[in-house]
Amino acid sequence: MSAVEDKIAELGLALPRVVPPLAAYQPAVRSGAYVHTSGQLPMVDGALPATGKVGAEVSAEQAKELAATCALNALAAVKSVIGDLDKIQRVVKVVGFVASAPDFTGQPGVLNGASELLGEILGDKGVHARSAVGVAVLPLDSPVEVEIQVEIAE
Repeated sequence: MSAVEDKIAELGLALPRVVPPLAAYQPAVRSGAYVHTSGQLPMVDGALPATGKVGAEVSAEQAKELAATCALNALAAVKSVIGDLDKIQRVVKVVGFVASAPDFTGQPGVLNGASELLGEILGDKGVHARSAVGVAVLPLDSPVEVEIQVEIAE
C-alpha cells in the first residue's frame, strides 16, 4: 500500500472500488500532469446511503459526511488512472454540488466534509481551491456530488 492509503487506513477508512459510470463517461481521465475526476456520488457498496435535499430530508451534518464519502470515491477514481496515490503532488480544485432545499444556504459547510478529509489524508498537498454550488437535483436524488482535480508527479 502507498503512504496515502496507509493514512486512509489510519483514519479508519478504506479506499473503495471505483464507482462504475452511470452514463457515457469515465470516472477519471488524465491530461498531462493532471487527473480530473467525474462527479462522484457518495456511493457505498453500490448504493446511496441517503437521498433527498439538504436542509429538508438530509441534515447539513449528514451531507457533510456524504461529501467526505464523495472525496474518498474521487481518490479511488484517481488511483484507477495513476495506480499509486503517492504520485499526487497536490489537489488543485474541488467542485461540489449540493442538492439544496430552497432556503438552504450552507453549501460551503457541506463541502467542508470533502475538503477536510482531503486535508487529513494528504496534508498540505490536500489544500485546494474550491467551489460549492447549490442545485435543484442531482443524479439518483443524491444529496451531494464532488469532483476533484489533482496534479501528479511523473
